[in-house]
Formats: sequence, structure tokens, C-alpha cells
Amino acid sequence: MCSPVLRAVHIHPVKSLAACDPDEAVVEPWGLDGDRRWMLVDDTGRAVTQRQQPRMALVSAMPLPGGGIGLSAPGSAPLTVDVPGPGRTVAVTLHRSTIEVVEAAPAAHAWFSDRLGMEVRLVHLDAPQTRRLINPVYARPGETVGFADGYPLLLTSSASLDALNSLIAEGDHPDEGPLPMNRFRPNVVVDHLTPWAEDTWDRITIGDVPFRVVKPCDRCVITTTDQGTAERGKEPLRTLARHRRVGSDLLFGQYLIPDATGVVRIGDPVRVLA
Repeated sequence: MCSPVLRAVHIHPVKSLAACDPDEAVVEPWGLDGDRRWMLVDDTGRAVTQRQQPRMALVSAMPLPGGGIGLSAPGSAPLTVDVPGPGRTVAVTLHRSTIEVVEAAPAAHAWFSDRLGMEVRLVHLDAPQTRRLINPVYARPGETVGFADGYPLLLTSSASLDALNSLIAEGDHPDEGPLPMNRFRPNVVVDHLTPWAEDTWDRITIGDVPFRVVKPCDRCVITTTDQGTAERGKEPLRTLARHRRVGSDLLFGQYLIPDATGVVRIGDPVRVLA
């Protein structure tokens, strides 16, 4: 078998919107540069994601120089959103974390509210180096993360997806497969592995950048959402429940914490250190 290599890089400028697929990305301590620095919240300040609004999959946000984003969606006029200037922060809630953020301009709130049919606000994480600590069970003191669910990067393997799709094909509803990798919303995808090999890793490098492999990813309903149509089915959760359940968790992919900054590029070798 060939040595593992980096097959794809994905950045999600706004949490739960469609991904961008650059050839390379800068690795910052809290995640890939530009990944999940923006997020939608409801009128109570709670995060809004595809869990509540699967139509978010149909909205795109492209990163712009300086950290702004360009928004587009079918049937909507495009909108450019600049990074908010220094100002008053507001507290929002993402899972169990309360995070101080800065609100975008009112035009962005109105654009998303009209698109989703509910009142939402777009917020920006202005200081990812201080705002949200990673779970100390898995992180070192002071390590932080942006608006990702819990950890700076998510790694998946094309061989593991092939294995999962084979299991779906052998199940009761093979018509729901095969599934594309975008169902799992990773940051980095690795090629040339034995299926599920990533489950055994503790430390790796991608190119010259070292990472700790800290925790498997427990999958949620978002994985059942077709990222091209926003329609939901039963897979892959049904098959993960049969073959990849640990306790109440349905596992696919591994979370990474960077041990240094740098750049990762498609085609970079992936070396397993431990």
C-alpha cells in the first residue's frame, strides 16, 4: 500500500454552511485559518447549525482578504460581510461553552434571517486565542478552539468512508449510499490507509506540521443531511450504530490539536509518529 497522503483540505468560514476546498491552508493553534470564525445564533444567543436548519447546507460563504466573507445562496442576492470593527462583545452559547463574540452588521442578520425563515444574527470570533478553551481532559492548559464543535481540526480517511459505504450497501437500505465525504464535514482527508487505521493514532505529522490525535468524533444528525439538497435520510447513523458504536457514541473520524503552526497542502505526506 502507498504511504498515506493528504487528499483534501476543507474550510468552513461560517459554521454549518457549505465548505470551501482550497489546495492548502495555514494551520493556526485553534484550527485552519478562516475555519469556523463566523457563526449564526438565534434570538436567545444559542448557536444555529444544520442540526436545526438543514437548509444551511445550501448557503456558501467564501473567505475574503482581511477575514471577511462573501455570502451566496440560490434565490438570494450575494452579500459581502466585513469583519466587525472593535466594539462591544456579546455572550453566545455553543454547546456547553459561553463565548464572547462581536456581531456582524445588521445587513448580515437580515440576509440570513430571510434565507432561513427565522431571526438569526451572524457573529464573529474576534480573538480565538483567548475566547474558548478546549476540554481540558484532552487539551493542554490554554489551548483554544474556534467555533468548531470542540477541537481545532477533524480528520477523516477515504478508506474508512469506502468501508462504511460497503457496510451501507450490505444493509437494509442500500439505496441511501454511497455517501460522499462532505456529509462528515472534515478539515483534512487522508488517502492510502487501511480502513479505520486512524483509530489507532496518537501523534501524526501532515507535511511538516505535527498534531495530536486526541479523540474520535461522535457523529450527529448533520451526517444524514444531503449537502447538495438539504434533504435528510437515515444513513450513515443507522449503519454507524450497528458497526461503529462505543457506548452511546457513533464514531467516524478523529479530532486533531496542532502542536505547531505551519501550512498543510494537498499531496503532503501523513506520517504516523505514535
